[in-house]
Amino acid sequence: MKIAILGIRGIPANYGGFETFAEELSTRLVRRGHDVTVYGRSNNIRHPEANYRGVRLAVLPTIPTKHLDTVAHTFLSVLHVLGQRFRGRSFDAILMCNAVNAIFCLLPRAVGIPVALNVDGIERLRKKWGPSARAVYRLSETLATRIPSVVVTDAGVIEQYFRQQHGTVTEMIAYGADTTRTESTATLDRLGLEPRRYFLYVSRLEPENNAHLAIEAYNAAQLDGYPLVVVGDAPYASEYIARLRALASPGVLLPGAIYGEGYRELRSHAYAWIQATEVGGTHPALLEAMGAGNCVLAKDTPEHREVLDDTGLYFDRVEDLAALMRGVVDDESRVRRMRAAARSRVEALYSWDAVTEQYEALFRRMTRQ
Repeated sequence: MKIAILGIRGIPANYGGFETFAEELSTRLVRRGHDVTVYGRSNNIRHPEANYRGVRLAVLPTIPTKHLDTVAHTFLSVLHVLGQRFRGRSFDAILMCNAVNAIFCLLPRAVGIPVALNVDGIERLRKKWGPSARAVYRLSETLATRIPSVVVTDAGVIEQYFRQQHGTVTEMIAYGADTTRTESTATLDRLGLEPRRYFLYVSRLEPENNAHLAIEAYNAAQLDGYPLVVVGDAPYASEYIARLRALASPGVLLPGAIYGEGYRELRSHAYAWIQATEVGGTHPALLEAMGAGNCVLAKDTPEHREVLDDTGLYFDRVEDLAALMRGVVDDESRVRRMRAAARSRVEALYSWDAVTEQYEALFRRMTRQ
């Protein structure tokens, strides 16, 4: 099958969950014999190549502003897809990411190309959006139930939301993760960290992801010898990031975004992982942390409960997280048990190969191949 993936920043992944998802899925589909093209943004893919691990790359311009970046690039990507059709290289199916792109499913469907839309979480709940943007996302959420061929959700909580709020049956396919660890420590050495002697938080540094909560809890916990490493960045969030830097005590490190081997090193050697996000479906970083064998301290949300079940420790407030951080430092045997349980859960439920099989089956149903 010829498959296009669009609505993301591009691969190789150097931003967030959708990009990691697209990289893991597309490369596995190629290994299964499919012809896959992933569309990327010129402001994100700095050194564009024609091919990445067998995946065709189409890098197109965008309008690099907070409100137009995603929709402008997706619109151009759809036009490019249609242009390929008129050049005799039609795609059999499209996987589009992000509910705000629902309107752009119209054109490919009008020419007979089926589209699956992965809506992720409930985007309109993110604190970074103002009233106008939230209204757009609310409208897009409704359009997502009517225009695409199939709506894909990544968590049972989101699947239930669409069924209850919109009467829409979705295809639930979770994200995946692997369980590989790395023994190298070059990034730890560069940051002055010791293996198993730091707490790790990784996310886009946007308000609803609650990096400030993690820093406040760390400041309150007063954990000498166990620094907190806050990894991440975000476009259009300079004021919030400046607030985090002002809030950070001497034990807090904010090294910016770290990808690839450096990220794998950090998640492989952390003492415990803090998951403070509160908006979204299944968070890829959480699954990756579990797969690498981390003890997870997670904000108590239905989405996190669904993923972690009893393999994580939960908090609601700053005071709760501070107490958990002190508690795990004082009980290393419990930490070891939580690490093993989290890794086993990923192995059993969140394999990337199993996720790929589900998407491949979905594309075959969409195209009847």
